Amino acid sequence: MRGRQGAAAVDERYTQWKSLVPVLYDWFANHNLVWPSLSCRWGPQLEQATYKNRQRLYLSEQTDGSVPNTLVVANCEVVKPRVAAAEHIAEFNEEARSPFIKKFKTIIHPGEVNRIRELPQNSKIVATHTDSPDVLIWDVEAQPNRHAVLGAAESRPDLVLTGHRENAEFALSMCPIEPFVLSGGKDKLVVLWSIQDHISTLSSSDAADAKDEKDKEKVSESPKIAARGLFEGHDDTVEDVQFCPSSAQEFCSVGDDSCLIFWDARVGTTPVVKVEKAHNADLHCVDWNPHDVNFVLTGSADNSVRMFDRRNLTNGGVGAPVNKFEGHKSAVLCVQWAPHKASVFGSAAEDGFLNIWDYEKVGKKKEGSRMPNAPPGLFFQHAGHRDKVVDFHWNAADPWTIISVSDDGESTGGGGTLQLWRMSDLIYRPEEEVIAELEKFKNHLATCGPKT
Repeated sequence: MRGRQGAAAVDERYTQWKSLVPVLYDWFANHNLVWPSLSCRWGPQLEQATYKNRQRLYLSEQTDGSVPNTLVVANCEVVKPRVAAAEHIAEFNEEARSPFIKKFKTIIHPGEVNRIRELPQNSKIVATHTDSPDVLIWDVEAQPNRHAVLGAAESRPDLVLTGHRENAEFALSMCPIEPFVLSGGKDKLVVLWSIQDHISTLSSSDAADAKDEKDKEKVSESPKIAARGLFEGHDDTVEDVQFCPSSAQEFCSVGDDSCLIFWDARVGTTPVVKVEKAHNADLHCVDWNPHDVNFVLTGSADNSVRMFDRRNLTNGGVGAPVNKFEGHKSAVLCVQWAPHKASVFGSAAEDGFLNIWDYEKVGKKKEGSRMPNAPPGLFFQHAGHRDKVVDFHWNAADPWTIISVSDDGESTGGGGTLQLWRMSDLIYRPEEEVIAELEKFKNHLATCGPKT
């Protein structure tokens, strides 16, 4: 637990941040959770209107056992850019639920939800990791809405992916071009499946062929899919995995052995390139640039984010990062490239900050910069969370809009904090563009001013 001094410093930082909300953000919503959540994801956009869009959200509830753990499907009103009034943005009650978020459906999950990933080809299909060797696949639209009360039966996954030999708790990825799933676990394995394999699985366990009661029971269980490949090369727990955005056969993984490994299923189940000591500590997260497949980001317990160019890496594990981003004060838990701008990415850490970086800004620090003392590449710092930011997700349907979740129940009197936000476009737009717009606005005021 944090000491009194630490808590006071966090309170002071938070108060200062809250006073700047109308200046820093184009839109902001704060949602105090009943239970902690370790994962938050955007689902499909449902409806577009004049001032706001409606979109699905996926998050989890990690309970204390008094009620079941759940996977939550919510509806979210996403206010469009330049619609929210500055005076309204700052008026939120940090101990209340947000009016922008409404629970739509509850799925009773077998165990805690550690990670949620949606299928790019059909974002109504999600995969979850819990404290078990299996990956669970859910059709969230088809699943019945459940009432999460003590003793309620667990919801039945639509598919169960088997192949891990020990618990696989966090490393999970869905392929952008084919319905493939990738996972990593404590067994040091990276495991690959195709969701399409379930068609043959379903037909082989047809209820019509059930000979006795035992067979009928098996049919009522979730269909299982065996792995297409087990990839061995890590020496410790695999903490994160990621598909190459342009290939269903190429992927990478990071783990507690400090290694970043690249794989290619076409050439076998051993590493293609193994970067030893990618960081000086455990690696927690990895992401592959969707705009330029040469660039990969890693985040580590050494508090840093590193960017690797896979053209510079050789099979001997030789290869230095092309950039190091050092702005966090504790372990980096999550990294993700922005879907709308090739050089921008976010990183979330145990220090409570979610940093937004642009690698093109490295080495271009100018006098009079908006953040003169910032580490190279850092141009925005979201400081709305009071404790570790465990997950965040860029909104592909709404550029510059992010959902983030923190495990800060101790300081907020709730289970954790979910925040939806979009930074002001004055922050990321080129300065000359902003200056030109301000000049235009001044001229407009001059011509529309009171006539004497």
